Amino acid sequence: MTSDTRVILICSGKGGVGKTTLTANLGISLASKGCPTAVLDADFGLRNLDLLLGLENRIVYTAQEVLEESCRLDQALVKHKQEPNLSLLPAGNPRMLDWLKPEDMQKIVGMLKEQFQYILIDCPAGVEDGFKNAVAASKEAIIVTNPEVSAVRDADRVIGLLNTHGIKPVQLVLNRVRPKMMESQEMLSIQDVTDILALPLLGLVLEDEQVIVSTNRGEPLTLIGSNSPAARCYSNIAGRLQGEKIPLIDPSKEGSSLRDKFRRLMQTKIF
Repeated sequence: MTSDTRVILICSGKGGVGKTTLTANLGISLASKGCPTAVLDADFGLRNLDLLLGLENRIVYTAQEVLEESCRLDQALVKHKQEPNLSLLPAGNPRMLDWLKPEDMQKIVGMLKEQFQYILIDCPAGVEDGFKNAVAASKEAIIVTNPEVSAVRDADRVIGLLNTHGIKPVQLVLNRVRPKMMESQEMLSIQDVTDILALPLLGLVLEDEQVIVSTNRGEPLTLIGSNSPAARCYSNIAGRLQGEKIPLIDPSKEGSSLRDKFRRLMQTKIF
């Protein structure tokens, strides 16, 4: 499986744009389609991927022990009970940042390639050493940004570095899209963002309160079979990664149908 494995860096310029949430949901979605998938938490300083997947209590070993050869890779991998095609390789101690080198990340990914069809690397935000380590082991990348000026500007800087490292393709996911704010021009439009960043748009993720609920529960939306707007967006992105021809949603038409209104009503708790 080594030569066919797709190693995808999921990165952003600015923190808090939904990069780790996308990694968790995309990993589950790809695994549910029958693809052996590993998610690698490369955010050693602020690791959260284990929490979002609900696997934090099952971690025994991490990438650190694998590199130190004090455990085997299969001992460190945490297989998801509900989605066995998905495994997490947890981040080690934050002090790993003091000694981790790009060659170490390449070694870890090389080991994962033996077992998995997809390797999703949750990259730390920004362009510091954590980013440099993660990008060294990647072949392609997904840039995640919100339609906000500061997030887009930071994403543009990361794109330049990805190009310098020869990462290709680099695709864009626009997260937390709010159709009404775009319509009233209080938020950058989709066209604005794609014109500035000049990247192919892999997908949009609509603003959705269910993302917050699922994150707090450690149950990605794509795991629980949710039909919420964000869950459908994550599933569509996974499908496009696999080459499926799935049209982009039109945000201006989302949420206006009677079915959507009924769904929101059912999700509203009445005390």
